[in-house]
Amino acid sequence: MKKPFSFGVVLRRIREHLRTTTLADAAMFELAERGHGSLFEQLVGCIISIRTRDEVSLPVALALLERAPTPAAMVKLGAARIDRLIRASSFHTAKAHQILAIARRTVDEFDGKLPCDAEVLMSFKGVGPKCANLALGVACGQARIGVDIHVHRVTNRWGVVRAPTPEQTMVQLERVLPKRYWIEINRLLVPFGKHVCTGRLPKCSTCPVLEYCRQVGVAAHR
Repeated sequence: MKKPFSFGVVLRRIREHLRTTTLADAAMFELAERGHGSLFEQLVGCIISIRTRDEVSLPVALALLERAPTPAAMVKLGAARIDRLIRASSFHTAKAHQILAIARRTVDEFDGKLPCDAEVLMSFKGVGPKCANLALGVACGQARIGVDIHVHRVTNRWGVVRAPTPEQTMVQLERVLPKRYWIEINRLLVPFGKHVCTGRLPKCSTCPVLEYCRQVGVAAHR
């Protein structure tokens, strides 16, 4: 028998579990901890992370942002140098041009500082709800849910949402997840989803929230 699901209890247990391990923080939050917490830097970091593992995207983002932490500095680098610095990430050439375009518009239209406005962020090519929400949550403290593949998989596996895509998971979570957890859920479920509630053969035997999880779609586990 499973216990009634409680976000407060489940997220507290995951928080405590992560505190006792050496698992790396989610990349966007780690980037902020290392001094790159501006909205521009967070947006650039998220673009680099698309289709790229955190283990690759974080050092790549750090290498770029240490050279060009501001839009003006990024414009000076130019597309070719940006491309060379982020070459280890997937689709690096397209991302280099996207990053440069964002930097140029930020300088030209916003006097070098991005506004904390989701519509503005999503008007940039390559920026969708996930990156906009993550950047606004981390950099601006706005209550927004950043749903990546880990948040999508884990919350559907718990049975608290039933959605075929991350975008639909985000919409459903906005209805059921208390707002005080909207920013933190990404920070918790990225490492939890990478190392415990994995895509294949999740580690249910050592999961701190197994008694609350409906294990939707889990045919085999460790």
